Amino acid sequence: MHGLKPVLLAMGHDLGFRTALAAGLGLVAAAGNLIGGYFVVHKDWPRKFLQYFLALGAGYMLAVAFVEVIPESVRLSGESALLYVLIGYFLVHLFEHTLAPHFHFGEETHCEEVSRYHARTSVLVGMTIHTFFDGVAIAAGFLVSTWLGAVIFFAVFLHKLPEGFTVASVVLASGQGKRNAILAAGLLGVATVAGVVLTSSLAGQLKYALPLSGGVTLYVAATDLLPEVNREPHWRMALLVFAGVVSLLIMRYLFHL
Repeated sequence: MHGLKPVLLAMGHDLGFRTALAAGLGLVAAAGNLIGGYFVVHKDWPRKFLQYFLALGAGYMLAVAFVEVIPESVRLSGESALLYVLIGYFLVHLFEHTLAPHFHFGEETHCEEVSRYHARTSVLVGMTIHTFFDGVAIAAGFLVSTWLGAVIFFAVFLHKLPEGFTVASVVLASGQGKRNAILAAGLLGVATVAGVVLTSSLAGQLKYALPLSGGVTLYVAATDLLPEVNREPHWRMALLVFAGVVSLLIMRYLFHL
């Protein structure tokens, strides 16, 4: 607590700018959900490109969690931050295994595999909660620094297209029309923006929000994305995971002063 107060005071006059930047990039991230849904509806998005996004995003997000978010959380709040990282990790685990137990990123689901009501609703609710925490992560990063907010935003954006693709696929497979598929993808975007707004308005709770977002980032990368990547055994997928890690390290070396 005492270690967090000087950090918050040191944010100074640029806090307003960083909050506005978080809101703007939250909207960009939300647009990623809509774009993913749009390409499902218009059947122009090859599945292999989604897999490439997943592989690159998995490596990058793991690097962001371990190199940036978790160490910064410990600097702000001490070792107690690790407890909140763990809570964030298992919070998403709980939601996904109670509300959305059957969805896979970037995988189209056929009608016979989807219950018309329960599956569509559970996937939509589970992914809405998931994308809310995307917004929490973006805003929490910008509350610390422009650098941290930017790298978290990029990590979130890399899996926004597969999120929109997935939820639109499930809605279409459950017998709903194209309009409802786009609306479902849009709802994920709204949840992302809501996470940004709520976290920005509760800047004093940064000591909780940042490590929670670290746990969420870790879960998405290690438990959601990497298993999907491992379903594709080609060497390009492994290379893209490493490329995601290396890209963060290069950015850190070049730009993180």
